[in-house]
Amino acid sequence: MSRDIDYGNLMHSAMRGLIRTVLEDVAEHGLPGNHHFFITFDTNHPDAQLAEWLSDRYPGEMTVVMQHWFDNLDVGEDGFGVTLNFGDAPEPLYIPYDAIKTFVDPSVEFGLRFESADPEDDESPLAEITTAADAEPVEEPEQKDADVVSLDSFRK
Repeated sequence: MSRDIDYGNLMHSAMRGLIRTVLEDVAEHGLPGNHHFFITFDTNHPDAQLAEWLSDRYPGEMTVVMQHWFDNLDVGEDGFGVTLNFGDAPEPLYIPYDAIKTFVDPSVEFGLRFESADPEDDESPLAEITTAADAEPVEEPEQKDADVVSLDSFRK
């Protein structure tokens, strides 16, 4: 009788455990420094919970940002709950770890992407780790820097 080590599922589980550990720390201590997260998840996952208007607006997948304002972060065994602000309307979400497609912290150029080996085969998940060396640029909201003016330009 032969059996194989299922490295894909082991990696999948370990990376989702990493997300859980990070979120537990944030729930306890808040976001440190410039850290913030872009989390893309499957809105059709049977255990995902979100307002009907959000699932209608984002059929299939949605990316949320945990940065300046979030509330009620509750990290559990199988997923996490959080209240986020959508156009000045706080909305509670529950995101199962298994529904997460990407988890990115652009402040340190770290990201995880979860994919299936075969798009038709959800039984063979693969996890990909992205770090500063191989990160794809993440589109962040445009931040305007202050203009720096040299005082020498005003001197005669």
